[in-house]
Amino acid sequence: MSRTALAYPSLSAGAVLAGAARRYPDRLALTDGRESLTYAELYDRALRFACGLREHGVAPGETVLLMAPNCPWFPVAYWGTLLAGAVVSPANPAQPAVPLAVQLADSGARAVIAYPGALPSVYAADAPGVRFTVVVPGPGQGSGGAAPEAPAGRTVLAAGDLLAYGTADPVRRGPEDLAHLAFTGGTTGRSKAVRVLHRNVIANVAQTVWVRAAGRLYDDGGAVGVVRDEAAATPHHSAHGAETTLAVAPLFHAMGLIGMVAHTAIGTTAVLHDRFDPVRYLDDIDAHQVGSVGGSPTMYRALLASPASAGRRLESVRHLNSGAAPMDPATRRRLAGLFPEALFTEGYGLTEATMALAMWPLDAAAGTPHGTVGVALPDTRLSIRDLLDPARELPVGETGELWARGPQITDGYEGHPELTAEQYTDGWLRTGDIGRLDERGHLFLSGRAKDMLLYKGYNVYPLHLEDILAGHPAVAAVAVIGAPAAEAGEIPVAYVVLRDGAVATAEELMAYVADRVAPYQRVREVHFTDALPVSAAGKVLKTALRERRAARSAG
Repeated sequence: MSRTALAYPSLSAGAVLAGAARRYPDRLALTDGRESLTYAELYDRALRFACGLREHGVAPGETVLLMAPNCPWFPVAYWGTLLAGAVVSPANPAQPAVPLAVQLADSGARAVIAYPGALPSVYAADAPGVRFTVVVPGPGQGSGGAAPEAPAGRTVLAAGDLLAYGTADPVRRGPEDLAHLAFTGGTTGRSKAVRVLHRNVIANVAQTVWVRAAGRLYDDGGAVGVVRDEAAATPHHSAHGAETTLAVAPLFHAMGLIGMVAHTAIGTTAVLHDRFDPVRYLDDIDAHQVGSVGGSPTMYRALLASPASAGRRLESVRHLNSGAAPMDPATRRRLAGLFPEALFTEGYGLTEATMALAMWPLDAAAGTPHGTVGVALPDTRLSIRDLLDPARELPVGETGELWARGPQITDGYEGHPELTAEQYTDGWLRTGDIGRLDERGHLFLSGRAKDMLLYKGYNVYPLHLEDILAGHPAVAAVAVIGAPAAEAGEIPVAYVVLRDGAVATAEELMAYVADRVAPYQRVREVHFTDALPVSAAGKVLKTALRERRAARSAG
């Protein structure tokens, strides 16, 4: 299903910041509570950063790996790299040396931008193609940041020194040129470098701005302009040039990064958080009268579990979005008490789709049903295919594998044509997620195809069991995996985090599920844990749980 056709300016992603600086020069672009930049200042600093990269030999089309947490220097380095005509490859700043070396090799990075905490991994990684490293100050380190002593054979520069070369005109890149080499989360295997083109970024930003802010993008003399469609706007849509948001999602991840670009397009002020702190999160919403927030179910559950949320009502928030995984009903109900004026929405996407494929409309009267992650973004088609015969499209209401196509679908995997051929076919992306569509185009997810388990020949979807267990009053968080079983094939196994002070037994929780499902869907094991392993984006790392379960069985 596809909705409202949009126009997509044939501009490079850097033109988004150029447009924001033109329309909102004195508007606060970002703050971390210590350092703040207006849009004019951010653009000027990004242009200086770009000039410095070019002075040190970074050529258009070359890749720069960006390894920093959420801090003012992240957007400066991101926009500066794009304005230099280079390709940004965002990386987890906590990445150990061994996987980092793989990312450096796969991306072909010629330079690394890293904050001090990442330097041990950067220096330990085998990266023969990297010509130099730029050290950017981390959170709370201001604009200084002298470079540490360089290891033998390494050239290390301080970010502040990189700004000293003045400014130069942005390097123009075409819509088909690479903008990002974005690595997948690696939740189901080795992380892969996704080829995100400039037109993919512009498209997904245009789609997001339309859904979230009733805005349409256009070419404003080489910069991205945005015009608001007042007839389509509701009180929950973000205001242009007057909105404030919290940037808690990691900016190196697709959700945080494309969200930052979309917020830039409409002149939003971003309050940067380098880590999730429930007390600061709540206090900043009050202090800045934040209008929109986003996060993952994992983050929201942690927020609700914090004593700092008890008795609070944050009425400035008009829009509360959740991504990374579907939200269980119990958590959603509790969030309504904390954010009484907010319209709750969910969205769905993946790195191979730049960021988003589906979102809820920001319209309380839309009648969006519980359990959906939204409807297809404008100019996006969603198709449910037979798991055994992907060429066969299933009718409305039937469950199968989700395929998608649209202007945000990326260009495949860098250096891996065989993997690209497996996931990308004739413009369609095979997402690997299982779901169904209703007659109005709402997408309902059942989980990853690799997460689905077969119990005595029956399909069992872990997400359904997780939703049920999350409704138990003692359960704070839960993940369900399939574990090998001699006679059954696979059995559902639950890993559960209990609420503070709560008590429950494995037998009690298994009986709770058994009362609510068919016999073949029953959870067969429950294991209690202090915390679930999660990725930086808040997705549960079920591969780690499977390894834990296998080790337990072997022992």
